[in-house]
Amino acid sequence: MNAMRTYAFLLRPSHNRVYAQAAPRLARAELLAMSETVLGGGVREVAEVSLGGVPYLSFRAPELSGDDLRYLANLSSVYALFELEGEGEGTRLRPVEAPSLDRFASDLITIQKYPGKTNEDFTKLLLNVTALACDAPRRLLSGGLRVLDPLCGRGTTLNQAMMYGLDAAGVERDSRSFEAYENFLRHWLKNSRVKHQATTGAVRRDRRALGRRFHVTLGESKEQYKQGQHIEVTMINADTTASGEFFRPATFDLIVTDAPYGVQHGSRRAGAGGRPSRSPVPLLEEALPVWARLLRPGGAIGISWNVHVAEREELAALLAAEGFEVRETEPYHGFRHRVDQAIVRDLIVARRPRPPAPAAERG
Repeated sequence: MNAMRTYAFLLRPSHNRVYAQAAPRLARAELLAMSETVLGGGVREVAEVSLGGVPYLSFRAPELSGDDLRYLANLSSVYALFELEGEGEGTRLRPVEAPSLDRFASDLITIQKYPGKTNEDFTKLLLNVTALACDAPRRLLSGGLRVLDPLCGRGTTLNQAMMYGLDAAGVERDSRSFEAYENFLRHWLKNSRVKHQATTGAVRRDRRALGRRFHVTLGESKEQYKQGQHIEVTMINADTTASGEFFRPATFDLIVTDAPYGVQHGSRRAGAGGRPSRSPVPLLEEALPVWARLLRPGGAIGISWNVHVAEREELAALLAAEGFEVRETEPYHGFRHRVDQAIVRDLIVARRPRPPAPAAERG
């Protein structure tokens, strides 16, 4: 077995002060989730440390190389990775080259600014830990996973998936958000000189309008586009409970979404007195059976939500009722953090198990 080494990474600066305060704890949980799924459980002694007055997250692990470094480079809070050599005042930081998965310029993620936007670092974290929970997490490196955000807002999840080179689709009920994302992505692709084709049109069936579809086929480079190596991004303007009208069953590997936080984005189902429910539970009761049919066996779902309006146990019960296996190991209980006075956010991740093999195959 390789001798243990000590590593540390500089945390990515955040313009959001509240999120920056939570970043070390979130990074620790994300790192431990990565350790137990793709790093062989080798990460030990994760701790916040100060080096030269600057905060880092340090950990012990066998010597890292190859794909291990590619995973680590894409932790949502990693800014730079180092190996620590020596001890005490003689500690030296040796930079470790860790290749990023990013296929495009960072402004694809950062340029959109609007009220209610989910922090892009958290979006990346949620996508990462959901991918790590599926049966084929190593396909995150190869670009082989297909992502659905069934409550996609203005497309932050779609952009992060695109950044990784993954095919992505979203469903959004609000027409203004649909149009804002279409306008943003068309302009970004044109200004970035990314080879692409983009179409928008109504989706009809039996002379009935189901919704609108914005569909983009793009290439990481002109050469790849010409060779047919495409990334596909789709947004549907429709209710999420109608998602099955637009996509075939078992076509996504990951479902990643930020559930409604309260009245402004609440469920349509009325609560007491006929008012919209603040809890995402009524919406999820309707939508989860639809979403589950769209997920491939072995796929994973990750949902973030406001703990002030729903308990973790409620979401876990809903997922279990649809046959999901909820991740309950220690890392997956380390993501709770404050967003503002009214929102404390957490996430829950679950896997859709594969059906058991027929008896003849087992024998």
